[in-house]
Amino acid sequence: MPRLDIGPVELEAVSQGNPSAPAILLIQGLGTPLTRWPEEMIQKLADEGYCVIAFDNRDSGLSTQMDTLGMPDIRNLMGVQPFTWTLPPLLPVLPVPYTLADMAADAVALLDALQVKTAHIVGASLGGMIAQLVAAHYPERCLSLTSIMSSSGNPFLPPPTAAALHSLFAPLPVARDEDALIEDCIWRQKVLMSPGYPASDEQLRAMFAAEFHRHGFHPQGIIRQLATLLTAGERRPLLMGIDIPATVVHGADDPLINVACGRDTAACIPGAELRIIDGMGHDFPVALAGEFADAILAAARRAENSKSNT
Repeated sequence: MPRLDIGPVELEAVSQGNPSAPAILLIQGLGTPLTRWPEEMIQKLADEGYCVIAFDNRDSGLSTQMDTLGMPDIRNLMGVQPFTWTLPPLLPVLPVPYTLADMAADAVALLDALQVKTAHIVGASLGGMIAQLVAAHYPERCLSLTSIMSSSGNPFLPPPTAAALHSLFAPLPVARDEDALIEDCIWRQKVLMSPGYPASDEQLRAMFAAEFHRHGFHPQGIIRQLATLLTAGERRPLLMGIDIPATVVHGADDPLINVACGRDTAACIPGAELRIIDGMGHDFPVALAGEFADAILAAARRAENSKSNT
């Protein structure tokens, strides 16, 4: 489908499955393009009778780059709070180009553009936080929620490991040619990837090369999204008000967003099912594509069963 104009931005989106079938909306994470969702997962969801919609968030992939909004001072943000993902209570919220709520509004506007009234909402990492806000602020548009390797924003949860933080904030390579950038992405990804399901250097190189040729290299967008994450605040009160079936998926070995963050997310959402996957880090191993699909389907079927019983 063409890039969709939703007002403030244009979003690159793709769909698979019967357009008239119930929709599943996939929301990716920090600087991550829609192509990172496992194709095997999407195919299984489509085969089960769903229309699967994925898109690039603003400032990532082929969607609008928000360069006219300028750059946030990440060093200042990290100086306020160097080791956690959210600003603690009572500290002022520092200026950011846009908010997590803006990104949630993008997702709903995309549904509007596609004339989709309701959808099963799925998000990973930063996308999980966006999905949580969609479920909390737009309950009439949401059939179910699946939050993958994400967090409630509770400021007292364990931080990322030192290695994971370094992979996120280490300086970019001096050389900015394709080979140097791909090798840089590889070492960062190897810090985060699932120890029980490791990808080979060749697989990672092929993935990052495909992404480079699809949409190039735009670190400014990642920095703006990171500022959005750092100032998002906690969502526990909002999660407690979510009244749709939910599944929370998290890797037992996630070095970036500790498994305690997944446990806390599930504890906050009434009736949420928690699925902890041993050997999973902060990525989407192909070997786990079936488990991701099963988790999404579990929430979707609970929603459908609940609707049929009313």
